[in-house]
This record gives sequence, structure tokens and C-alpha cells, in this order.
Amino acid sequence: MAELIYNEQGRLLFTEEMRREYTILIPNMLPIHFRLLERIFNNHGYRMKLLTTTGRRIVDEGLRYVHNDTCYPALLCIGQFIDALKSGQYDVNKTALMMIQSGGGCRASNYIHLIRKALKKCGMEQVPVISLNLASLEKNPGFHLTPALLADLITAVCYADLIMLISNQVRPYENNKGDCDRLIDKWVDKLVEINFNFGAFDKVSKEIVEDFGNIPYTPDPEKIKVGIVGEIFIKYSPLGNNELQKFLESEGCEVYCPGLIDFLIFMGDHHVVETELYHVKYKKYIASTAVKGFFKMMQNKIIKAVKGTRFFGPTPFEKAKKDVEPYISPANKMGEGWLLTAEMVDMIHMGINNIVCAQPFGCLPNHIIGKGMIRKLRETFPQSNIVPIDYDPGATRVNQENRIKLMLSTAKQQMADNKKQ
Repeated sequence: MAELIYNEQGRLLFTEEMRREYTILIPNMLPIHFRLLERIFNNHGYRMKLLTTTGRRIVDEGLRYVHNDTCYPALLCIGQFIDALKSGQYDVNKTALMMIQSGGGCRASNYIHLIRKALKKCGMEQVPVISLNLASLEKNPGFHLTPALLADLITAVCYADLIMLISNQVRPYENNKGDCDRLIDKWVDKLVEINFNFGAFDKVSKEIVEDFGNIPYTPDPEKIKVGIVGEIFIKYSPLGNNELQKFLESEGCEVYCPGLIDFLIFMGDHHVVETELYHVKYKKYIASTAVKGFFKMMQNKIIKAVKGTRFFGPTPFEKAKKDVEPYISPANKMGEGWLLTAEMVDMIHMGINNIVCAQPFGCLPNHIIGKGMIRKLRETFPQSNIVPIDYDPGATRVNQENRIKLMLSTAKQQMADNKKQ
């Protein structure tokens, strides 16, 4: 067991010795993105393990160590961590945990403190917790976001967004079930081989689009297109949303879920807007402008890669921002901020009228910018068919799926009515 070293505030540090010996566990939010993240950290000398466990036992484990009024994603992440540490698969004296911190006003920035509290409660205080953040919130001598590591992570996000975008447009129509998922596995391995070459992004992205475009498929105009929006963890994580995408596809739907790049541009944009409106944080304004510009460039590369193919790409960020102006202020930045409403407006403009708004109960920003905006959108877009679904420890999967089935029933009726006209 490595020597335990604490900082002046009494926080257990992740040391260089731990880096060589410890396994780092991380919860799974975006399946494709985090698979790449796991491989990248391992390539850079860490021993990372992505947790993919699901099921009610994760919720129950979380409830033992977190108050049920706490944000549901926090409860799930903590439950998944504790479940893994208790499973016997990992030596608790040689295991660390990693959690992403945004540094914003959302309670997500406090997850890491709740994790440490839970570890203390279950007698595992010797397990260090690493903060993955870009805001210098916490530092550890054994964990460094080097320029090379950061470059790989950023490039991987862009590749993963592209793969998620087009695979969702292929999977419901493939002639041979499993072709799409096998191709995802192939490209995860291939991207690791080429070391996430940023300079080759244009060339490789076209190869990815062509590869998925070659999967044998049968068009089906009867497929219902359903968009997913919501709080970032619940929107993407199969653990958080009870495998929502898999359920929708089993019901004969094509799923559209906006990429992570949109959120990263939004994170940069709200610092820019904050400076413009309130004349504060000028240093952050410069950095945020650069971040926003870079990811807008990468989004345009993805749009270019699918142009001229049977696939559709994401809506340019500035267009989505302009389209949502009649409904919500760009100063609304907490949680997913105005972006969540913009995603719903964008989907309706794309002809995706059926939308699931996945929200953790108790997430105040999400209820305002998600559920709270539905009435206004329905007034403007009568064809919109939006259903808010709450996810919390007391919500049953059966109830959630039944509500979604009612939404799909409405969608089918609307499709039938449109054919008669």
C-alpha cells in the first residue's frame, strides 16, 4: 500500500507512487466517449477502469450513503463507486476514484465532496478521489493534465461525437443486427492505433462516415424519430436514464441525441456572455473565447464530413443560439442553461417533433429550462410532442417507459393524420 499523504486541508492526495500502482475507477456517462477516455488515460501511464454496472442495486447502494434529496446523478455515481469497491474485484488499498468537476453553479461541482463523505461513512477513507477539471479546483502530485493528454482527450471527444451521431442514424435500419456496434468497436480500436491524430481529423472523419455508410440497411419511413434532451448525465448515461436509447430503439425509433461538443461550446459561450453583460472575468473571457472558437471549428468539421451523404449533421452553434432567443435569455447559464431549450427548438426545426426531456428530480435549473419551457414551445409549435420524464430513486422504470409509450402513441397518430392530408 502506498504511503498516504494529505494536504494542508486534510485532503488525501493521489501521489506519483499511486499513479504507478493504483487502478482508477470512473463512472460511465457517454458510452463511446468514455471508452475512448479510458484508453487514452491508459496510454498515458494511468490504470483506468470504466464502470459499466447498472441495475437497482446501484441506486440502493447510493441511498445508503447519500441523502435522497441529493442530485440523482450524484447518488448514482456514488452508488456505482461504492458497489465496485465492495464487489471484491478491486483492492481498496490500491484503488482510486475519478470524478469530473465543472466548476460551475451546478451541484455537480460538489459531487467529489459527497464521494469522500460516503467513503468515510463506509470505512474506506484510504481511497483517494481525483478531480478531473480544467478550472484548477484541485491538484494532485500524481495526476497531471499534460498538453499531450489534453490534446488526445479533446480530439477523442470530437471523434466520439461523430461516431455517436452517425451510428444512431444507422443502427435502427441495419440489415444485420450488430453491424453498427461492431463498427463502433473497430473505430475505437483504430483511433487508439492512430493516437487520436488531430491533424488527420478531416481525412479520418470522412473514412468513418464512409464506413458507416457502407453498412447494409433498409430505409423505413415509418420509423419514429425521437430526440433526447435533459441534464447532461441523465441525458447520456444508460445507468442514469435506465437505458433510454436502447428502449426507444426496441420500440422502433431512431434516436437523435446532441453531441458533447455543443455543451463544450456552451460552456465557453456563457463566460463570454457573462463578460459582455456584466463586464467581469476578462481573463476568463479570453480563454473562453478561444475554447468556444476551437470547438465551433470542430463542429464545422463534423458538419462538413457528413455533407453530401445520407446522414445529417449537428446544427451550427450560433444558429441554434439565435433560434432560441425568442424563448430564453442567453444569460441563463445554470445547469444546461438556454442550451437545453435550444436543443428542443433545433430538433423541432429538423422535423424531430417527438422529444424526451430526461430530468433528475430536484434539478431546479433543468425543470425551468426543460419542463418549464414545454408549454411555450407547444404554443409556438403545435406539432411538438414533448414528454418530461423524471429520474430519481423512487421512480420506476415501468412508469417511465409507459409515459414514453404514450408519447410514441401520439407520434404514430400524428404520422397517420399527416398521411391522410
